Amino acid sequence: MRIVLADDHPIVRSGVRTLLERDHSTVKVVAEASTADELHRALDATPCDMVITDFNMPGGRMSDGLSLLGMLHRKWPDLPVIVLTIVSNPGVLHSIMATGARGLVNKSEALSELHLAVEAVAQGRIYLGAAMEQALQSTQATDGKVALSIRESEVFRLFASGLTVSQIAKQLNRSVKTVSRQKVDAMAKLSIENDIDVYTYARRHGLL
Repeated sequence: MRIVLADDHPIVRSGVRTLLERDHSTVKVVAEASTADELHRALDATPCDMVITDFNMPGGRMSDGLSLLGMLHRKWPDLPVIVLTIVSNPGVLHSIMATGARGLVNKSEALSELHLAVEAVAQGRIYLGAAMEQALQSTQATDGKVALSIRESEVFRLFASGLTVSQIAKQLNRSVKTVSRQKVDAMAKLSIENDIDVYTYARRHGLL
């Protein structure tokens, strides 16, 4: 089982690599990446059977996790992807799975669940960690009831991270008019009336 591992924190990569290879001689991390661009280059150059990636990796052209996962699915549609993340917002988690990801594991539970996720996904099954399954099934989180589209979620979170509408349009290769409309639509769905409250909402609801 050849795995490409992506995370912007070298300590996390080292820990995950050790966890994967220590007890299973059939698992080998064949390449590592710290940005979305590095992951893209690694997959172009290195044959592999699976990708394990963080959701948000700063830097490069695809710092938004949904853009990254969408690119992976379009270019390598048959390559299984497991997402390791601390994101707990049900809306974002649903969007992650909608991109074609096969596994979803909370970083805090990786020690106990990552091997299970790898085995399940390698067998063609979808794996949701316990915390992720609970979050996806939750009906108490208000944001979980809000149906943002994948593109609205991308724009909203990038705007909350500090990018301007023009910068988001350039990064996502969309028109400024389209991005502006998606931002306004997302804010309307979330009942946010001004830009100042976007960041506060995003942090409070785990959207970043």
